[in-house]
Formats: sequence, structure tokens, C-alpha cells
Amino acid sequence: MPVDVVTASRISHSFNSVEVLSDISFSILKGDYVGLVGPNGSGKSTLIRLILGLLTPSGGSVTVFGTSHKELRDWNRIGYLPQKINFFNPHFPSTVSEIVSLGLVANSDRRRQAPEDREAVDRALEMLGIADLKKQLIGGLSGGQQQRVFIARALVSNPELLILDEPTTALDPETRENFFSLLHHLNHDHQVSIVLVTHDIGSIGVFASKLLYLDKKIIFFGNFDEFCKSDHMTRIFGPSSQHIICHKHD
Repeated sequence: MPVDVVTASRISHSFNSVEVLSDISFSILKGDYVGLVGPNGSGKSTLIRLILGLLTPSGGSVTVFGTSHKELRDWNRIGYLPQKINFFNPHFPSTVSEIVSLGLVANSDRRRQAPEDREAVDRALEMLGIADLKKQLIGGLSGGQQQRVFIARALVSNPELLILDEPTTALDPETRENFFSLLHHLNHDHQVSIVLVTHDIGSIGVFASKLLYLDKKIIFFGNFDEFCKSDHMTRIFGPSSQHIICHKHD
């Protein structure tokens, strides 16, 4: 029987009395690969922060791995890559290895610099092809190299749920292709559940198995076959846009 990884039940959220999300309900199952799309200002980042427990919904509830955020004991089960511009100080004097290791300290009682932690960091750096950069300062790297470091940070704990907010920003085409191949491997072979926030609705179906289209409320949530066969989605998106999404998926 499928296992719920994330369950949102009629959640809403407001900033300064302005409602930015309304009556949001969905479930993400173990092994789902969800493309989260929508226009600017549609509430995508707010929804991600609600899933992560960084915000408390104004109404409704969110559970992760069947429990509330207050009761979740092992936060290393979740890997998260925010939009880099929102959280990174390029002058922060840390090495690549130190930045990646931050993905292992979600639990306050975890031993730092344990041998298994160093091994996990080395594996994550190898996966992203940046093992040779481990001793370099993060501020001295190119934008693409920095992004690979932050992806490694999200992956280092071998998470069961991986949430990525515009992860391919600053990646060159070859690195982007390798990264999506890695995500496919994690999802297909290890049943890692993935939520990928992107503006590229035209190609998300190449990678994801489900589409969540958000515009302050859920416009569509389901698999791509359902999207492509939906007359309602044709009326909303128009046949040309719907065809582009479905053609890419095929």
C-alpha cells in the first residue's frame, strides 16, 4: 500500500491579512516525483516552507512521514535546496566540505565530524563531480560550482524526501543533464520522493511523474496522462500550451 510522505489538508496561509494560499489539499506518496509549477507570486515557495515546517499554516494542517513537524525527530530524512539567492552569503568563510556537512546536522544530538559523516560528505561530492573542490572556499567558486555544492548539501543525508527549488539555476547543460540523471536514479532505484520547483513547465514532464500546478490554489494535481486528457486543463491552458507540456512528456 502506498505510503504518504507529505499530506496537506485544506491548508491556507496569509501574509499581512492577504491570503496567498487557499484550501490546498494533496498527498505525495513514497516514490512520487512531483513537478511544482505556477506563475510568479503563485505561492510555490510559501507551500514549500509550509511543507518544511518553516511556516505554520493559517488554516489546515500538514504532516510529513505521517507526523506533525513538532513530532518529527529525524529531520535528516528531508533534503532541501532553497533558491541560492535567498540564503547564501558568498563571503561566508567556509570550505566546500564544511558547507556540505551542514546537511548532516539537522538533529541537535548528532555527532559532528564523525567518520561516517566525512564519508557521506565525500560520497555526495563525488556524486556531483566536485570532490576536487572539497578544501576550497565556497566564495571562490563559480556560480555553477556553488550550485553543485548546495545540491550535494541537500543529498548528503540520503534523504527520503528531496525538495528542490529551481535547482538547475547556473548549471551548464552537461551538468544539468547529469543532475537530472542523478535525480532519476534516486527516484527510480531508491524510491526517494522528489518535489522539484521549476518555471520550465514545458519540459518538467520529461523528468517528473506528477504535476502540481499552483496559483494560490491548486489548479491541477495528478499524473501527466490525466493532465493531457483533461478538457478542463485544455480550457485553462489552451490547446497549444497543453500540447507543449504533453509532447514533452511523451
